[in-house]
Amino acid sequence: MNIYVSGSMAYDRIMDFPGKFSDHILPDKIHILNVCFTVNGMVEKFGGTAGNIAYSLSLLNEKPTILATIGKDYSAYYEWLGKNRISTEGIKIVSQEFTAGAYITTDKADNQITGFNPGAMKYPSEYKFSSANPEKSIAILAPGNLQDMMEYAKVYKEKGINYICDPGQSLTAWDKKALREWIDGSYMLITNDYELEMVMNMTGMNKKELLSLTKTVITTLGEKGSVISSSQGDVNVKPAKINKVVDPTGAGDAFRSGLLKGLVTGKDLETSAKLGAVTATYAIEKYGTQEHHYTYDEFLERYRENFREL
Repeated sequence: MNIYVSGSMAYDRIMDFPGKFSDHILPDKIHILNVCFTVNGMVEKFGGTAGNIAYSLSLLNEKPTILATIGKDYSAYYEWLGKNRISTEGIKIVSQEFTAGAYITTDKADNQITGFNPGAMKYPSEYKFSSANPEKSIAILAPGNLQDMMEYAKVYKEKGINYICDPGQSLTAWDKKALREWIDGSYMLITNDYELEMVMNMTGMNKKELLSLTKTVITTLGEKGSVISSSQGDVNVKPAKINKVVDPTGAGDAFRSGLLKGLVTGKDLETSAKLGAVTATYAIEKYGTQEHHYTYDEFLERYRENFREL
């Protein structure tokens, strides 16, 4: 199966401040804020929704096609993708911009200040689906360039390709009409519980009404698992056990990878969501969104330990 993964490619640049931000910000001078935090150093990680989802799919023995843009500093990311047997065919290089980057500074109290430069993500990737076979393809529209998210949905509808709507952090950029149209005709809408509330508020539709636009709504609930909602009702899926919680960042993208693995291998929705739950545990156990490693046999063993099937 062809798995089209559109979204963002980004570098996460993570810094630790050895003190507390609150000790250096004067409340009565907040209107003229001018501070400098000297950090202990910086670690660069590979990230972005498309990159994260594709990475975990590669660990699950799939060969996704990333549809995204990347900047002139692409070489390190391309080398990483090559090591993990991930095609760069659908990635467009924007030579006048840097790759999207998140600059995250965390203090001793786990407070964070983040600066985000969209860089190349400001430009659409404009992939051509000339050889796409609808019967052998599935797509996920993860947060990234908004034009891509809209245009690819139209292409998938025209070609009859099942696609998953994953609005995530892009939600604040949508308006009511566009968001409804985007979801309408999709195979699935996937969000966390907070994002689902945002979708319902923005569209003016409750979950039952959303199911008139899409076949399935999957809601992830963190440590409480997930819920699969369809016209047949709700199915609760328990979470998989985590050996050690290190960093939940990237767990949602990993969940989507496992879910897609299930769908492309003919599993039902509940089993696919369980595969997603297991995939998420690996991301949570590492600091960074593409730092986890496992063989497919190790993955299957962890699945059986949790759900005693497959």
